[in-house]
Amino acid sequence: MSQKPKFEKQMERLQRVVEELEKGDLALEKSVLLYKEGQALAASCREQLEKARHAVTVRDEDGLSPFPDGMENEEEPEL
Repeated sequence: MSQKPKFEKQMERLQRVVEELEKGDLALEKSVLLYKEGQALAASCREQLEKARHAVTVRDEDGLSPFPDGMENEEEPEL
């Protein structure tokens, strides 16, 4: 059974991919490959963060609650 790379290692690799793409001096084929790798890394990191969020509970006055996803209390930006 293959084990996924740790979150931190994936984030480090994702940062390097972004830096390479931002340089803008790569061949199209290499850029596309790096972009696809970055998409896969980002999806994996998002999945790991979501799993961690579900594993964490918060103690409040009502007892234990699920960790908030951060989207519940966001206000719409004023124009």
